[in-house]
Amino acid sequence: MATDFRLKQRLPELTEQIVRTYRPDDGLNHLGHCPLPSYNAVVEILHNLRDVLYPGYRGRVGLHQGNITYHVGNLVDTLHDAMTVQIGRALQHDHRVRQTHADCDSAVDFEAKGQAMAIELLTRIPRLREVLATDVQAAFEGDPACQTTDEIVFCYPGFEAITIYRIAHELVQLGVPFIPRMMTEWAHKQTGIDIHPGATIGNHFFIDHGTGVVIGETCQIGNHVKLYQGVTLGALSFPTDADGHLIRGTKRHPTIEDRVVVYANATILGGRTTIGHDAVIGSSVWITRSVSPLTTVTLEKPQLRVRGSAAESDLSPELNFQI
Repeated sequence: MATDFRLKQRLPELTEQIVRTYRPDDGLNHLGHCPLPSYNAVVEILHNLRDVLYPGYRGRVGLHQGNITYHVGNLVDTLHDAMTVQIGRALQHDHRVRQTHADCDSAVDFEAKGQAMAIELLTRIPRLREVLATDVQAAFEGDPACQTTDEIVFCYPGFEAITIYRIAHELVQLGVPFIPRMMTEWAHKQTGIDIHPGATIGNHFFIDHGTGVVIGETCQIGNHVKLYQGVTLGALSFPTDADGHLIRGTKRHPTIEDRVVVYANATILGGRTTIGHDAVIGSSVWITRSVSPLTTVTLEKPQLRVRGSAAESDLSPELNFQI
């Protein structure tokens, strides 16, 4: 099909029309000489961090004690350089937003700060591996369909999301802006699991199946907690000030204590809501108030109606959960 060059001559005019919509205050563009963190670079950092955390799985193969130091050394060097630049950009952008000025001029050496934070994250990798090992063990012990721990690292979206969350949470604790959320939203896109990097999650954490799980920013989750697909740990309401603006920084999401199991599609809301230790929350329940320890919460007598050609029957089974 031939190109109509008369129509193509309109492209400069259309370009001008589009560019005229780029207003400084529209919130839809970032123009200037202060670059934001690179999305692709942040994703590459995650790939390299996972290769350091789990060598021999998704990166280079054929690793052994003779070459592992060289391989990890290269990754650490690459991570140092990339994180220094990206964290520095995030810090500079955060400074500009908070100081409400548009230029890049500042007496602060953001790249030096980024380097210090990058080094600190790298020093935390041994401890991260210890915690992630407990998450692998929780998945292996909690899923009878799992045959080996290798299967968890390779295949489980819940473990993938937890890995990214734990990396991002360390960056939150270091005071890195912007990048932690970029990481967990990438994991959200990859796995269907949305864990805010600000949430606090203990060891031996397992998300079974995973799709649709939401964990809010101010959630506090204890040790040996297990969630199934579709669970929401969310906010009950959003408090506002006298002008109707959201009040930020308050605890809006629930607390889940040790050894709690939450079954599929349960919704637990509110910053004052606490699920006590060793409680069991059944499928599809809606909870907005605290639950005492050692308590089981289920729907009362759900009703299933079956229509057939011969007759109609009502089934009202009691829910039965095995822990």
